[in-house]
Amino acid sequence: MTDPIYPIDPNSLLTKSSEAKALGTTYAERYQSGEPYNHICIDGFLPEDILDKVIADLKQLPDAESSFSRPQENLKTSYIPERLPDFSKNLFYALNSRPFIMFLEEMTGIKGLIPDPYFFGAGIHKTQNGGHLDIHADFNVHSVMRVERRLNVLIYLNRDWQAEWGGNFEIWDKEMAHKMASFTPTYNRMVCFSTGSDTFHGNPEPVNHPEGEPRQSIALYYYTATWDDTRKEHTTIFKPRPDSGDKEDRQVARREFVKDMLPPRVYRRIAGHLHRIGL
Repeated sequence: MTDPIYPIDPNSLLTKSSEAKALGTTYAERYQSGEPYNHICIDGFLPEDILDKVIADLKQLPDAESSFSRPQENLKTSYIPERLPDFSKNLFYALNSRPFIMFLEEMTGIKGLIPDPYFFGAGIHKTQNGGHLDIHADFNVHSVMRVERRLNVLIYLNRDWQAEWGGNFEIWDKEMAHKMASFTPTYNRMVCFSTGSDTFHGNPEPVNHPEGEPRQSIALYYYTATWDDTRKEHTTIFKPRPDSGDKEDRQVARREFVKDMLPPRVYRRIAGHLHRIGL
């Protein structure tokens, strides 16, 4: 067992803000020099006692809040924190609290970070064997709070995961010409990265664990109050890799075309119908 990086108490899940802030400073240069966009990978991030309790909690998961089965994202489910067992739920609250925000702000240089009390899209993510998530850029504005998405934090829960078992997290350049980095989603590895309309990432290679184990992770997203309505809001933007079998996301393209062509009031009235018929 190695010493954890982030100074959180394994029992109370409390952290001193001063210690979290100091830790963020030590990683600032490494994070802010990431290419093609700012990112970092840190191993041994949390005390192992914490992650072991989370993994134990995952054996009694409720029904998933969302699941995906289409060419761009397949055999993937997610579970919001409030419906998780108490320990895992409280860990999410701890990672939405002031000390962790201060750690992130010092490391990334992004001030005024806002955690998401709704946990939109966040929580426990599980991808079954054969599942994948194509390369994409994330949605850019919180639909309720109307704040701009700025950071993703992923903490992996998969002991002794091997690269050949698929599910590796990939970072691609803005032109979708080159894979710039790849990280195996192995136990207690934390990946944090800045998000924008051209920060392309994903785990496009299907999960292929020899014993059928799923790929599991903790996911949290953070925002800033920098959004304004002069900018164009978008949902997840999928991008096919060159010379791959990845599929174009024609459904979203059709919806965006219709949205651009219709007055906003008319589009809002028919948006639910378009979704039901697959447009």
